Amino acid sequence: MLKKVFILAFSLLLVSASLGACSDETTAPGKKVSASDLISGAPQELPIPGMVTMVDIGAHSCIPCKMMTPIIEDLSREYEGRAAIAFIDVWEHQEEANKYGISSIPTQIFYDAQGKERSRHVGFMDKDSIVAKLTELGVK
Repeated sequence: MLKKVFILAFSLLLVSASLGACSDETTAPGKKVSASDLISGAPQELPIPGMVTMVDIGAHSCIPCKMMTPIIEDLSREYEGRAAIAFIDVWEHQEEANKYGISSIPTQIFYDAQGKERSRHVGFMDKDSIVAKLTELGVK
């Protein structure tokens, strides 16, 4: 048991060092994705097909990530049906850091409706800046 705890602690330490400061589910095209699905921290098929998508990658224990939580929750509700706002906790889903090429958290990645990455921001991002980026990508 102690060996398992040590291995888990060591793994978390490695992820922490690689990230800096701080249930697989597939979404079929046309399936309605709710705000609560996207902010749960569970990996989704991202970006959402046919929809502008912002993916916030962080951890619930990171201070700037915690500061962004209410922003992400608000935007997720405000843009439901118009844009996908998703959060992935890389402490819970460590494989996602490599998948998205994350070296520091929080990182926000913006995709157009065709699924092409259009912008990436590292660090805290305020609500007005996120809204401006979504507007730039055509979300009304």
